[in-house]
Amino acid sequence: MIAHSLKSEAFGPAQKMHGATYVIDATFQSNKLGQNNIVIDIALAQQVLKDIIAPLNYQNLDELPQFKDILTTTEYLAYYIHSKIAEKVNTHFSGNLRVNLGESHVAWAGYEARV
Repeated sequence: MIAHSLKSEAFGPAQKMHGATYVIDATFQSNKLGQNNIVIDIALAQQVLKDIIAPLNYQNLDELPQFKDILTTTEYLAYYIHSKIAEKVNTHFSGNLRVNLGESHVAWAGYEARV
């Protein structure tokens, strides 16, 4: 759960402060399995995601220094979370990582790239 504003006329009423509750999915894909027949240890993936989103949860993103002068769109937040996961798992995972943020069954966005 976060609060933010999107300071651009492109976002209409979302220029004002509003909240968002996201469901975050991180998908790790590889063309080969590791020694234990896994792509990544699921417990590691869960802990990394939990650690990354903890400082954002129940925060006004407009007030956090890492988002100063940034439009914190759902797409950007997916990119941001992706980059933070990639930093933490790059010694444990090699492949494609997709991060999706869903606000509802009709509103979601994501970012996907190699790690």
